[in-house]
Amino acid sequence: MKKLFIGNLPASTREEDLQALLSEFGVVRSSKLVTDVFSGQCKGFGFAEMEGHEARAAITGLDGKDFNGKPLKISFESPKVGGRRR
Repeated sequence: MKKLFIGNLPASTREEDLQALLSEFGVVRSSKLVTDVFSGQCKGFGFAEMEGHEARAAITGLDGKDFNGKPLKISFESPKVGGRRR
């Protein structure tokens, strides 16, 4: 199982949008859209878990592609070290 970081998402993105976007590359085991506590709007990024080969296909197929007017940034999640991502 690989964890993906999906960035540069529009504020209007919903959890269902994230699932639909990734599901064309395989089974999305879990996903979490990071939202603002007060407004409920997307903060511009989220995470998802997929099998390794499906995750690699999603990265290849989606990184840099337009999603609602913004180029997606998608990669394997970087491990946190001392409170910061590498």
